[in-house]
Amino acid sequence: MSTDHLHTPTTSPEPTRPARALWVAAAMTALIAAFFQLREHWGHVAGYWPYLLLLACPVMHLFHGHGGHGHHGHHGADTGRSTNRDA
Repeated sequence: MSTDHLHTPTTSPEPTRPARALWVAAAMTALIAAFFQLREHWGHVAGYWPYLLLLACPVMHLFHGHGGHGHHGHHGADTGRSTNRDA
């Protein structure tokens, strides 16, 4: 039995350290700019809160990720059990 294996070095797809730092800096700058814009125009934005709340419901249903709730691999596991709880 031969134990000689050829291993090729794999490169990781994650960005390099300077590129990641650039993205973090850009995100922080965008958050700071959004804060100051919201602070400056709070009177205009406050009138839209009811509409944004109503819009949040379908957006949450859209991005919820159906099927998460711990039911992976249990599609036919409890077919023999009774669902009558009163008995």
